[in-house]
Order: sequence, then C-alpha cells, then structure tokens
Amino acid sequence: MGDNWWRRTWAAAVLAPVLLVSGCDGSPDAPKARPTTAPSTAATRHVARVCAKPPAGPAKAPAGAVTVDPSVVGDLAAKTRSSPARTTFWLRPGRHRLDKDRFSQVVPKKGDRYLGAPGAVLDGQKTNQYAFTGSATDVILSHLTVQHFVAPQDEGVVNHDSADGWVVEHSTIRRNSGAGLMAGARQKVRDNCLRDNGQYGMNAYKGDGPLRDLVVEGNEITGNNTGDWEKRRPGCGCTGGIKFWAVDGADVRGNWVHDNRGTGLWADTDNNDFRIEKNVLEANDGAALIYETSYNAVVRDNVIRRNNWVEGRKYADRGDNFPFATVYISESGGEPRVPARTDEIEIYRNVLEDNWSGITLWENADRFCNSPANTSSGDCTLLVKDRKRCARPAIAKAPLYADCRWKTQRVDIHANRFVLHKSVVGCTVKCDRMAVLANYGTYPDWSPYKGERVAEAITGKQHNRWHDNVYVGPWKFVAHDPSRVLDGQEWRATPYRQDAGSTFDGDAGAGG
Repeated sequence: MGDNWWRRTWAAAVLAPVLLVSGCDGSPDAPKARPTTAPSTAATRHVARVCAKPPAGPAKAPAGAVTVDPSVVGDLAAKTRSSPARTTFWLRPGRHRLDKDRFSQVVPKKGDRYLGAPGAVLDGQKTNQYAFTGSATDVILSHLTVQHFVAPQDEGVVNHDSADGWVVEHSTIRRNSGAGLMAGARQKVRDNCLRDNGQYGMNAYKGDGPLRDLVVEGNEITGNNTGDWEKRRPGCGCTGGIKFWAVDGADVRGNWVHDNRGTGLWADTDNNDFRIEKNVLEANDGAALIYETSYNAVVRDNVIRRNNWVEGRKYADRGDNFPFATVYISESGGEPRVPARTDEIEIYRNVLEDNWSGITLWENADRFCNSPANTSSGDCTLLVKDRKRCARPAIAKAPLYADCRWKTQRVDIHANRFVLHKSVVGCTVKCDRMAVLANYGTYPDWSPYKGERVAEAITGKQHNRWHDNVYVGPWKFVAHDPSRVLDGQEWRATPYRQDAGSTFDGDAGAGG
C-alpha cells in the first residue's frame, strides 16, 4: 500500500494540493476545470468520451418492468424490498431520493436490473452513505446517474459490498465521497463516466476475496480524488482514478483516464494477470500507471501523455533525485509459478509522449514479507502463504530468500515510442529518465537483503530489459541507484547492455 519509501530515504515532502479536472459537463456544481486537450491523433480517435454526452436510457418502461416514481421519496428502495429477485426497475426521468437517513440504501436481490430513463438521477442528497449495497449477485445497473452520496474513506457508493457478477454500464457516477464504485468477481464496468469522486472512481477491493475476472472497458475516468487524500494522510497510497487490490485476472481496455488528482491506474498488492491495453492515459497529476507488489501483466497499445507533471515536478523542485516516472513498476514482475496468461510483465507498442520521465523499475530492499518496512502490512507474496515463515534464520536460505520478496523481474520493455519535448513539459532536469534501480538495504536488522544485493539483482540478474524502442528527445537513464545517471551510450554499453536494437534521436526533443 503506497510504497513511499523515499519519504524516509530522501525525506521528500508531501505534495501541495493541485486539482486537475476535465470539465466534461457544464452543470452548476461541477468543479472548476482547467483547459485540456482531448485526444486527436489517429491512435486516440475512438477514445471513450462518455462524460460529455452519456448515452440515453430507454424512454419507456420495458415490458414487465416496475416503474419507479421520483416524486415518492424512497420509492426505489421500497419497491426493491417488495419485489422478487430478477425484477427490472425502470426509473422515470427526474431526481430520485432515498429516505433522509445516512443508512438508507437500495439492497438488490439476485439478478435485479435497474434502468434509468433519460434524465434519471439517484441523488444521495449529501446525506446517504450508500446507493446500492448487499451481497446479491448478477445485478445490472445501466443508464443511471448516481451522485452526492457520502461514503466513508475506502468505501464505495455503488456495489458497496463488492458482490459478484455485477454489470455497471452506460452510467454516470459522480461527485460522491469515497469511491464511486466497488468491484466484485466477474464484474463488468463498461462505458461509464466515473468522475469527480472524493477518493477513487472505482476501488476494486473485496475484503473476503477472491476478486477474479474483472473487466473495465470503454469508461471515462476523470477528476477523481477531489478530497486530496494523500495530503490528508501522507503516504496512504489510497487515491487515484482506479485502485486495484489483489485482483486475479483483469482486462482494462479502451478507457480514457485523465485529469485525476494522483495516479490514473494503480494496481497495489498481489494483483495478477492484468491486460492493460488500448487506453488513453493523460494529464493525471501523478503516474499514469503504477503496478506495485504484483505479478504478470501485459501493458500494450496505450497512449500515455502529459502525466506526472504535478507530482514529478514537486519532488524535483525539492531536490529529490528519485526518477519519478509515468509508468512505475514497483516490486512487481513476471512469475511463472503464479498462473496467468503471461509469465512476465511485457510493456510494448505504447506511445509515451511529454510525460514527466518514462518507465521506472524499482525494488525496495527493505520491503519484503514480514518486514516492518512493508507498507502492505499483513500481506505476503503469493509464493508464501504463512508470512511468519519469512523470518530468520530460514529467510536467509532457499527457497524463502527468493520467495519472501516481491521481485521486479522478467520485465520486457520493447517496441515503444518515447517522446520528450522539455519545452512542453516545462522542465530542464529530472523529467527525462528511464530507470532500473533499488535502494541500499539497511532495515530491519535481521534482513538478509542488506547492502547492494537487491540493487545488483534488479539491475543485472532479474531479466529486466529494454530493447527495440524508439527515443525522441534528450533521454537519460538511471541504473542500480539514483546516483548513476547515464547517457544512451553508457546505458547500452557493458555492464548494463540495455536497449539493443533501439533508435535514438537525442536532438529532436531538446528544445521543443
């Protein structure tokens, strides 16, 4: 959870609050927007512009549907209680309200379906905490706006209890506290506008697990973390457009993830088997993508641009020399012993343009299962079921020496295009880096990973490689530790031997 080790090692300060939102609609209570550039290249022609013009729901009630009246307070919850499972509810145009009690909520039955007519809004009145709750499976929610609910931190408004098999589509979930949406196993989240929620657009977390086979497709995810939780709880790792926790199997494709305060997409702690493809990730304050203490992923065919300008610049201005990047692979790698559709992390055919730096592969030598420095406290790697085994003396020997660490290994970065115009980013130094590195291990006193062992492993022994990429602009490279800043020739030479087959046009982006 939020491996902000640099706060200890280099004493970096907490970021000041800066809100970037997209302004996709002009409603009176929308947050003030900054101008943004919508995707215009051929690769982004079909980006999911859902928020500007959400698709309209059925203008008439489907045959057999129960009609819900917005003029009757609590009508939706009452009719859900009195109807059998697998009922279709059609919400008429207008503002639907629950009883004015913070725990008033809709509790669906198995297979219930909720359809919104054009203009149907379920409004929490800034009083109700949750919209749709309970453990019923296979619920469908579509063409409905859900707004102004006040879920507590880390909790969600729609599918609050992470029930399985839900389909949430063609809906707008906006201006709620906490997370707009939670996720359960086999959930499909398609063609929605998830915007301006207080903490996350979606929190993919299921406390009683497992959370498998998640689809997130064609959504616009923008302006989330309006509560600026990293400022309120420094180092919490609890913000972003979407946060994924211990998800086994996820397809994240065709989404427009932009202008979120903090990270765009963040997979944190024992996730596995992700395909992140054909998304547009842009203008997020922090990294476009963080894949942290997780396994086996494919990241391909994405357009990633103008991310991390706020967070990267803040740390650089304060003298931090860590290579903050727009794609951050932290203690994550390919692991053949964990079943998935791939046994590596493969990052290819992406375009990264005018971000604050590029891709950083990082491993914290002090962070391992059962270490006090593990910010995902209580969690262990997927290779060790009992974290108590990761203790001396056994941890110093095979197999636990290897299996108690989340390792950044088997990362294959190829066929990408990296473009940097420093005049566009507005920087002179520290925004131009690729990196593979670790810190010097010091803690705890019984750690078998002290010294440069992890730095040497991630740099030269764990099969992490860049090759056959295209570089435009004045790129630099960091290897082993933050002090080793290399030019392209040094990066390609012994002992690093990275980027074989790549091309470099160092002058094209130097001035803009």
